[in-house]
Amino acid sequence: MNQTSISVLLISLSDSQETNYVLFIFFLLIYLMTVFSNSLIILLVVTCAHLHTPMYFFLGNLALMDMSFSSVTAPRLLFSIITQHWSMSLSECITQMFFVLYFVASEAFLLASMSFDRYVAICRPLHYSQIMSWSMCIHFVSFVWSFGFFVTITFTLCLKRLTFCGRKLIQSFFCDLPHLLQISCTDPTINVLILMGVGGILSFVTFVATFYPYVMIFRAVLRIGTSDGKSKAFSTCTSHLTVVLIFYSAATFVYYIPNRSHLLTLNRVFSVNYILITPLLNPLIYSLRSKDLKAALQRALHMHRPHPAPTRN
Repeated sequence: MNQTSISVLLISLSDSQETNYVLFIFFLLIYLMTVFSNSLIILLVVTCAHLHTPMYFFLGNLALMDMSFSSVTAPRLLFSIITQHWSMSLSECITQMFFVLYFVASEAFLLASMSFDRYVAICRPLHYSQIMSWSMCIHFVSFVWSFGFFVTITFTLCLKRLTFCGRKLIQSFFCDLPHLLQISCTDPTINVLILMGVGGILSFVTFVATFYPYVMIFRAVLRIGTSDGKSKAFSTCTSHLTVVLIFYSAATFVYYIPNRSHLLTLNRVFSVNYILITPLLNPLIYSLRSKDLKAALQRALHMHRPHPAPTRN
């Protein structure tokens, strides 16, 4: 892979300086809220004993992935907005692409694992503690992080057969694998076939593994006689299902909307949602819908609240 004197030019969000200032402040606030909210979930899951369950163990890993994913793209975007320096070296672009792809792939596998956890909790509650043991949870999470790395490094190494030359414009404000294939100076057909073949199979498998358990869950819930029982069963998986739908919707729009001139604005909107909004929505959805998380946060705030000094009679 030839990288001599090569730079990648990301597309600017706006040519107006005033608009850039507004975007910078807005995106900075979103990023800070993302880091804070996901860090808070990780802290609560680690420190609160009653959150030491498989569901919240997976949620802590999801928060770590969301925070890491946002940190790969948001700081560079903020730097480019405030300095109007939209150029980056090819090695920087490939590095960003690697981590973007890694966290996206790992999150897809993790969401599938969380679906299985919800399936066992609702459809096989009597065997839940046996099936979802800590050993099994650690195996799940180890597979998620390691297999995500294996998939990403495979796609990255395949770039070595391509040649990049000159100064190329990417129709996006962050680097991803499809963008690099588009600016290659050599024929990327083999890479595209690998991406479509391996990526397509893995996407299909994770999609089925994520949504099929909910088919079983809905069938089990419909057999529950009381409306209270149905409501309680649905409430245990609504947060996760909402996060799954947001993740797959955003990814679909980013990767399947073509970068044509009349769709460029729409692609920018969904790209912002993909790299900034989605990592913030996940902790908010779980925090608002999870009574255990809200209770843990209230207890933590109460413990650190200063108590009035006792009065002397």
